[in-house]
Amino acid sequence: MAEKLIGQNYTTPDLVAKVTGQAKYAEDYRVDGMLFCKLLLSPYPHARVRRIDASKALAMPGVKGILTADELPAPADVVTDLGQRIAANTKGEKALASEPVYQGEPVLAVAAIDELTASNAIELVEIDWEQLPFVVDPLVSLRPGGPNARLEGNIWGRPQPPQPGQPVSPPAMETLKWTAAEFAEYDQGRLPMGKTPDEWSYGDVEAGFKNAALVLDETFLTPNTSHQTLEPRTAMAYWQNGKLYIHCSTQSVVQTVGSMSRWLHLDQKDIVVISAYTGGGFGSKATGTITAIIPALLSKKLNAPVMMRIDRETEHYIGGARPAMHGRLKVGFAKDGRITALDMFVVNENGPYEPVGDTGQSGRQVSLLFQPPAMRWRGVSVLTNTPPRRAQSQPGGMQGIVLMEPILAKASRKLGVDQVAIHRVNAPEGKAEFGPANPRGQRAHITSSFVKQALDRGAEQFKWNERKTQGGKRQGSKVRGYGVATSSFVAGSTGYDGLFVIKPDGRMYIQSGIGNLGTESMSDCHRVSAELVGMPWEKVELTWGNTSKNLPWSCVSGGSQTTHAHTRAAHAAGKDAVKKLQEIAAKVHGGQPEHYTVANERVSGPGGSMTLAQAAQKAIDLGGRFDGHELPEDINNFTKTSAKNLVGQGLMAVAKDAYPRDGVTHSFVAGFAEVEVDVETGKFYIVDYLAVADVGTVIHPKALGGQVLGRSMLGIGHAIGQHWVYDQHYGLPVAKRFYQNKPPTILDAPQTMAWDALNIADPETPVGARGIGEPPVAAGCCAVLNAIADAVGDDFFKRAPVTVGTLVAALDAGHAVQEPLTAHI
Repeated sequence: MAEKLIGQNYTTPDLVAKVTGQAKYAEDYRVDGMLFCKLLLSPYPHARVRRIDASKALAMPGVKGILTADELPAPADVVTDLGQRIAANTKGEKALASEPVYQGEPVLAVAAIDELTASNAIELVEIDWEQLPFVVDPLVSLRPGGPNARLEGNIWGRPQPPQPGQPVSPPAMETLKWTAAEFAEYDQGRLPMGKTPDEWSYGDVEAGFKNAALVLDETFLTPNTSHQTLEPRTAMAYWQNGKLYIHCSTQSVVQTVGSMSRWLHLDQKDIVVISAYTGGGFGSKATGTITAIIPALLSKKLNAPVMMRIDRETEHYIGGARPAMHGRLKVGFAKDGRITALDMFVVNENGPYEPVGDTGQSGRQVSLLFQPPAMRWRGVSVLTNTPPRRAQSQPGGMQGIVLMEPILAKASRKLGVDQVAIHRVNAPEGKAEFGPANPRGQRAHITSSFVKQALDRGAEQFKWNERKTQGGKRQGSKVRGYGVATSSFVAGSTGYDGLFVIKPDGRMYIQSGIGNLGTESMSDCHRVSAELVGMPWEKVELTWGNTSKNLPWSCVSGGSQTTHAHTRAAHAAGKDAVKKLQEIAAKVHGGQPEHYTVANERVSGPGGSMTLAQAAQKAIDLGGRFDGHELPEDINNFTKTSAKNLVGQGLMAVAKDAYPRDGVTHSFVAGFAEVEVDVETGKFYIVDYLAVADVGTVIHPKALGGQVLGRSMLGIGHAIGQHWVYDQHYGLPVAKRFYQNKPPTILDAPQTMAWDALNIADPETPVGARGIGEPPVAAGCCAVLNAIADAVGDDFFKRAPVTVGTLVAALDAGHAVQEPLTAHI
């Protein structure tokens, strides 16, 4: 590829609208006759609704109707892309609950002519509640006789093997309790290690410990953290000619159609999702949010458009969170810092609903990033009566790495091995293996890794060797500390479609099904297609954000999939266009198609040349596969429907990403931090931070830099303040607002903050690009934690975040003083 577009900065098609206020988010839309709905939230952590009396509310002037849990469609089976049917989980999250399992869960909705009327009506609804047992701490639930978060149990068991001809069963709830003997170490601040439903291992763990020069056995806790998206999950819906039109806040426009179809029992052709702009998601809005069906159902019931605007406190409840993780890791090290064995035990706080993937991902990412030759992993995810847990940037991987990194930093000091060196000697390289073996004894491997190069470049740019000698040296009441951390996460999927048309006006019309959640992937990826056909970006028209506008089948915009998945799809579509252009030129000018080149808006060869505009007109004349009358068999049905609506407009390029890939795609970041701690007050500042990314080919430098530094700040928030606080006795949150649960602000940002990228192409994808959204998180968090420990010592904190109050108390006491295992403090 000539790379006139790839790797270059440019003005994205949404930029002007965003900076001038013209960008319309879900709550910006208005429709004639629109009603507003408000939610009645449960005041209890766990209760059953015995009776609802809404007569006084319905009698209020301006109130049009209510919606309760009894009016929701039943949970629907899920059909995977491979056609596998998974039976509905009847115990999963619903839009409204008759047995709410956390304070703040929506119970009913009231629709009225305005929000004030709806809010006042909510106050008149009378509910007869039956309070039920609750628990907000996973270890309390695991104790003998401890309460369960759900009446059916406190953990999710394994799904039953499918019966012939029957759908795969969802997991069933079970009850797990540990013995008093297994809890014996709790009072010493060590995580108890009882029975777990999940376990795997490889290598000889005991031999690895026996041969180690140093063995550390450490317990560490990570926090629950809300996503705190700037745009709450507001939605507006109306029906027209039997179709649902829904304006919502979602990360993935095309993929949200399937969610709405399943939640509402509608055919996908009867759903239009509009979401041209989304104010962040961080994983919590991957394929929309289930509460978005509330205005859709009210609209149908009342025959009027309905807007549901979500306020910040409600968003705190229904928005979900990253689950906290209790971890205990026993790690053996050789004299040079190389890990000899790792035994990892985790307790994940699941929230009350569907099992989250963070538990298992914690072990897989640790096994990849630190490459232990022998490892055992055990884990359990425990249900609690707290808001639902959802994927948050680097789900599970972040928590696992945060559990491991302080141990690596502590080992470096005990062994006298440099922090960079100990990370380097344990870093993955090439097609490194990770995780457990499959039934055939084979372990998964990645497509590529250049972590060592990232560490080397970061150490050079950060001037690590010059700075590190000042670590721990006190000047007055101030002491500096320096920390290094590495991080990894999955970074790409495959098998999606690209679609565009070159029209006789000489312009290129690209259809993008990617969500626009602020990463610019919805635009960046498609520059690959323009690059391949030699089209200047000024002549590209991009359509996105509205599924009625003929969008192709696209991946979930989450898990750092998009850049990898859709540069591949765009490359496939671009190659399809080039092939067709060559064939058209050969038909017109003679000769062999492969002798023609496509560049600079022309198709040129030995017989002559023609403009892309002329070729587009010829494509219409030829018809068939050239203008879309004949479509590839392997593209998704969603794409086929869209392509059929674009037939005959010019040269159609449409193709599925069918490129091979050997390995699982991952990206990596190396982070470097300098902090200054006032040991008399506990106040600390992050003086400097550098992140070096191993993400393959750089597509859009400014967007990449925004992701690297923005997600680093997300991780830094986990290190310095962001967390939940719950009253364990009443099961209620006491931190519901920004100022209470403390997401980072501009005042918390490092005084100097920089990024770089290796720009080494991944060999298993045609453009060489991988995703970046996840790995900066743990790198930011752990580099800062390791820098604080370098400044003050290793034993002054055993959980994140580290706050001023807890640090100064620990410095006064000479050791960590926080309760080591209690959740939500």
